Amino acid sequence: MDLWTIEHEILQSGVKSLCGVDEAGRGPLAGPVCAAAVILPHGIEIKGLNDSKKLSEKKREELYIKIIEHALSYGIAFASVEEIEEYNILGATYIAMNRAIAQLKNTPELALIDGNQKSGIEYSCRCVVGGDANCASIAAASILAKVTRDRLMLEYDQKYPQYGFAGHKGYGTREHYAALREFGPCEIHRMSFLKKFFSEDKAWTKNLSGTSENTLPQSI
Repeated sequence: MDLWTIEHEILQSGVKSLCGVDEAGRGPLAGPVCAAAVILPHGIEIKGLNDSKKLSEKKREELYIKIIEHALSYGIAFASVEEIEEYNILGATYIAMNRAIAQLKNTPELALIDGNQKSGIEYSCRCVVGGDANCASIAAASILAKVTRDRLMLEYDQKYPQYGFAGHKGYGTREHYAALREFGPCEIHRMSFLKKFFSEDKAWTKNLSGTSENTLPQSI
């Protein structure tokens, strides 16, 4: 499928301007969720443009630069761990998406949202299921969001090297769970995502009850 097919049909229907919106980081145990909104020149060819999840880290970084260079406008925004805890991950994702759209130079007539949920979007929008693989502007947004969030997690890795954020970017890998058992969570962990793990992991619970202060969960 041509990445421009969906957008071409929408523009042909009378919509004058649109942007693509996607997020990165809904699933991790740690770190904020990031969203991007992108307005591309209609029909532009950016070689290799695709769903960020189907690209290597190197390719995403290359495309990030090209997207920034060619985009008519773009916005990138976060919703914090505190907001994830307060509003749940879906609510926080909407917050990040709304912030990203608000950064665009001009508000588009229509925002194309990756996925099948849009109830918290404050702008005129339409869902596109699988949009990050089938829609050029959403694919571009997925790359901007993913690269931006990954870069932030590399910064967190410098601050909290014991968790290995540089490798897993906060996702629930075996190495990440092992670090949680040894060190407990830090201030960027999403405690609501860890409730089941902590309640079921007897080894961590046993360790927590009789260990030194530096293994206890840090305040959040």
